[in-house]
Amino acid sequence: MANSLQHIAIIMDGNGRWAKQRLLPRTVGHVKGASNVRQMVKNFSDLNLKYLTLFAFSSENWRRPAEEVSALMNLFLQYLESEVAEMKAAGIRLRVIGDRSAFAPVLQSRIDQAEQETAHNTRLHLTIAANYGGQWDVLNAMRAWQNAYPNKNLQDMDAAALSTYLSTADLPDPELLIRTGGESRISNFLLWQTAYTELYFTETHWPDFDAAALKKAISWYEHRVRRFGRTDEQVVQGHAGDNLGTLNSAPPLVPPLNIS
Repeated sequence: MANSLQHIAIIMDGNGRWAKQRLLPRTVGHVKGASNVRQMVKNFSDLNLKYLTLFAFSSENWRRPAEEVSALMNLFLQYLESEVAEMKAAGIRLRVIGDRSAFAPVLQSRIDQAEQETAHNTRLHLTIAANYGGQWDVLNAMRAWQNAYPNKNLQDMDAAALSTYLSTADLPDPELLIRTGGESRISNFLLWQTAYTELYFTETHWPDFDAAALKKAISWYEHRVRRFGRTDEQVVQGHAGDNLGTLNSAPPLVPPLNIS
């Protein structure tokens, strides 16, 4: 029986290589990739999926050529200015995770405005990870927990407590992570949240990743056995007659950290 699925995370990779194969500037690939985000959001809505998280710009991407970074920032701003009104009308909630302090003030302001305008929408939760890194997220969560509990020691913190301070604290962990573009790594994306996520890698570059490619990835996921540390026999016996994919969280949390 098919695994239940509500949250997919996507590393949108391969824009530059898509352009290079066509003897075009890398920025053209990013423009094409940005337009595909709009179509992918529609695909998700059509499939009644509830959560989509996209890795748009990592904390390491600042190392790219300055002109490429500038083009990406401009594309992000243009996307916010052109799409938010339609998202609001379509019931899509937009949020951005990552360290915004490095963005230009106008971009920070537009992000805040977009989040406020769509805050009450529930049809689809679209999260954009921009200037985001999984290591940053975990460290930031640890610091936030320590600030909230200044009189406690790290030995008092467990996994559940830390999770409440992650940038995705109010989202379910993704059941499926898709990376386009032919690479087979997660590149510092949602490191904590993907502990039990199924990882799907495809050679298809992001600009070409369409509805058919999405359905192929979902079909692959539906045939996975999600054990969460159990054996196949335990999964069958423990959930006889149920959807084997309803285990959308990790097994019992680990004991409190013992850090000396």
